[in-house]
Amino acid sequence: FTYDTLATRLREQAFLNKGVKIHLQDERTDKSTDFEYAGGIASFVEHLNKNKSALHPKPIYFEEVKKDAGPEERCEVALQWNDSYGEQIYSFTNTINNRDGGTHLEGFKAALTRTINAYAQNSGLSKQLKETTLSGDDVREGLTAVVSVRIHDPKFSSQTKDRLVSSEIKGWVQQVINEKLGNFFEENPSVPKKIIEKGLEAARAREAARKAKELVRKGPMDAAGLPGKL
Repeated sequence: FTYDTLATRLREQAFLNKGVKIHLQDERTDKSTDFEYAGGIASFVEHLNKNKSALHPKPIYFEEVKKDAGPEERCEVALQWNDSYGEQIYSFTNTINNRDGGTHLEGFKAALTRTINAYAQNSGLSKQLKETTLSGDDVREGLTAVVSVRIHDPKFSSQTKDRLVSSEIKGWVQQVINEKLGNFFEENPSVPKKIIEKGLEAARAREAARKAKELVRKGPMDAAGLPGKL
């Protein structure tokens, strides 16, 4: 057994099951660690962002519970933007890490782009862009997020459960994000303002890179203004 591998997985489990205490002890070396996080996946996002400068002090967190005839189903989302240029998104189904994402991640990404664009347009913040929308890559720049669903009878693409393929989950996650993130933005306008400003910077950089590429592709003959046909 490798202590660090077990510690990583058990820390993940403690984040996904808030309030549960997990004690890991290595009797070969007397090394031990306790994992317990009252904040659940919001604490997970803080842990992932600990060496980065966050754009807003606390992660945005919400959950929705569905109680139909069967056992309850739960959708939890935690997200926080930082000043980096990459994105870090983890998706889980019934505490299993889906490394290739799946329908819950697709729903999250689609709803996130839509909600941020809708807020940018309604608040007038998108006027700085000639195009009216920010792309998915623009809004996810610097994002750290965890999407966790607990559902009965999940369907996966393979035995390793790397990708969730339950089609109904996409619409559910979209609905949760659209509603709850939209409400959060309305109640905390300073947060979406910072997120959209960062997205606008990413969009401008993307546009500048596209124009630079076009100039390179045109080559010296095009640049001299020669006619296309002789």
